[in-house]
Amino acid sequence: MKIDSPIPPIDPNISSLNSIQIQAENRQVVQAVRAVNASGKLGVNDLTFSLDRYTRRPVVKLVNRQTNEVVEQIPNEQVLRLAQDLKTA
Repeated sequence: MKIDSPIPPIDPNISSLNSIQIQAENRQVVQAVRAVNASGKLGVNDLTFSLDRYTRRPVVKLVNRQTNEVVEQIPNEQVLRLAQDLKTA
Protein backbone atom coordinates (compact mmCIF):
# COMPACT_ATOMS: atom_id res chain seq x y z
CA MET A 1 0.00 0.00 0.00
CA LYS A 2 1.33 3.43 -0.92
CA ILE A 3 0.68 6.08 1.70
CA ASP A 4 2.17 9.56 2.01
CA SER A 5 3.27 9.84 5.61
CA PRO A 6 2.86 12.06 7.48
CA ILE A 7 -0.01 13.55 5.53
CA PRO A 8 -0.07 17.33 5.88
CA PRO A 9 -3.32 19.28 5.80
CA ILE A 10 -4.46 20.29 2.33
CA ASP A 11 -4.86 23.93 3.40
CA PRO A 12 -1.90 25.33 5.37
CA ASN A 13 -4.26 27.85 7.01
CA ILE A 14 -6.19 25.12 8.82
CA SER A 15 -5.94 25.42 12.60
CA SER A 16 -3.97 22.83 14.55
CA LEU A 17 -7.20 21.37 15.99
CA ASN A 18 -8.59 20.85 12.50
CA SER A 19 -5.21 19.46 11.42
CA ILE A 20 -5.39 16.85 14.19
CA GLN A 21 -8.90 15.91 13.08
CA ILE A 22 -7.77 15.60 9.45
CA GLN A 23 -4.84 13.41 10.46
CA ALA A 24 -7.17 11.19 12.50
CA GLU A 25 -9.52 10.86 9.51
CA ASN A 26 -6.56 10.04 7.25
CA ARG A 27 -5.48 7.29 9.66
CA GLN A 28 -9.00 5.84 9.50
CA VAL A 29 -8.82 5.76 5.69
CA VAL A 30 -5.41 4.07 5.85
CA GLN A 31 -6.76 1.45 8.27
CA ALA A 32 -9.74 0.81 6.00
CA VAL A 33 -7.48 0.38 2.95
CA ARG A 34 -5.27 -2.06 4.87
CA ALA A 35 -8.33 -4.04 5.98
CA VAL A 36 -9.64 -4.29 2.41
CA ASN A 37 -6.23 -5.39 1.11
CA ALA A 38 -5.86 -7.96 3.92
CA SER A 39 -9.31 -9.41 3.18
CA GLY A 40 -8.20 -10.77 -0.19
CA LYS A 41 -11.53 -9.75 -1.73
CA LEU A 42 -9.77 -7.81 -4.49
CA GLY A 43 -7.94 -10.85 -5.85
CA VAL A 44 -4.65 -9.79 -7.42
CA ASN A 45 -5.44 -6.12 -6.86
CA ASP A 46 -4.59 -3.77 -4.00
CA LEU A 47 -6.02 -0.41 -3.02
CA THR A 48 -3.57 2.44 -2.60
CA PHE A 49 -4.14 5.80 -0.95
CA SER A 50 -2.02 8.87 -1.62
CA LEU A 51 -2.18 12.60 -2.10
CA ASP A 52 -1.66 14.15 -5.51
CA ARG A 53 1.59 16.09 -5.28
CA TYR A 54 0.24 19.16 -7.08
CA THR A 55 -3.32 19.52 -5.85
CA ARG A 56 -2.88 17.75 -2.45
CA ARG A 57 -6.15 15.96 -3.16
CA PRO A 58 -6.59 12.35 -2.00
CA VAL A 59 -6.24 9.70 -4.70
CA VAL A 60 -7.40 6.10 -4.42
CA LYS A 61 -6.07 3.57 -6.93
CA LEU A 62 -6.82 -0.06 -7.63
CA VAL A 63 -3.47 -1.55 -8.67
CA ASN A 64 -2.71 -5.00 -10.04
CA ARG A 65 -0.26 -6.45 -7.51
CA GLN A 66 1.52 -8.59 -10.11
CA THR A 67 2.01 -6.02 -12.88
CA ASN A 68 1.76 -2.75 -10.88
CA GLU A 69 -0.72 -1.58 -13.53
CA VAL A 70 -3.30 0.96 -12.36
CA VAL A 71 -6.68 -0.68 -13.01
CA GLU A 72 -8.78 2.24 -11.72
CA GLN A 73 -8.07 5.64 -10.16
CA ILE A 74 -10.40 8.02 -8.36
CA PRO A 75 -10.27 10.86 -9.26
CA ASN A 76 -8.69 10.16 -12.62
CA GLU A 77 -5.62 12.02 -13.93
CA GLN A 78 -7.67 14.34 -16.14
CA VAL A 79 -9.72 15.57 -13.17
CA LEU A 80 -6.56 16.10 -11.10
CA ARG A 81 -4.87 18.11 -13.87
CA LEU A 82 -8.04 20.18 -14.36
CA ALA A 83 -8.08 20.93 -10.60
CA GLN A 84 -4.42 21.88 -10.81
CA ASP A 85 -5.05 24.21 -13.75
CA LEU A 86 -7.98 25.86 -11.98
CA LYS A 87 -5.90 26.33 -8.84
CA THR A 88 -3.13 28.15 -10.73
CA ALA A 89 -5.49 30.22 -12.89
